[in-house]
Amino acid sequence: MADLCPADMRDRLLKLREDLESLAAMSEQASQIVELDQTRVGRLSRMDALQAQAMAKEFSRRRELMLRQIAGALARVENGEYGICQSCDDPIHEKRLEFDPTTLLCVQCAERAEKSG
Repeated sequence: MADLCPADMRDRLLKLREDLESLAAMSEQASQIVELDQTRVGRLSRMDALQAQAMAKEFSRRRELMLRQIAGALARVENGEYGICQSCDDPIHEKRLEFDPTTLLCVQCAERAEKSG
């Protein structure tokens, strides 16, 4: 993990977590059960509302996944294991961590994992 400071990455991860949590309120409102007045709203409006609800639910699912990944990365920072590939124990390149601070694998191991399915 060459020049990356664990404290800086910890701060970045905490900021990511804070940003995701602040989006939660907006997402919750959009994923509420769609209740429309059938006499006043056309079929396309109902379809739009249902599509927006489905998109909000998917966003919520992805947000929860990202929050779990961030929590894992924060735990690795605290344990002194951040920036170490969980497959081969080699350091993960700094640029990869800058791109995705929650990554678990170095580029080579990630490529092998992707090829194997």
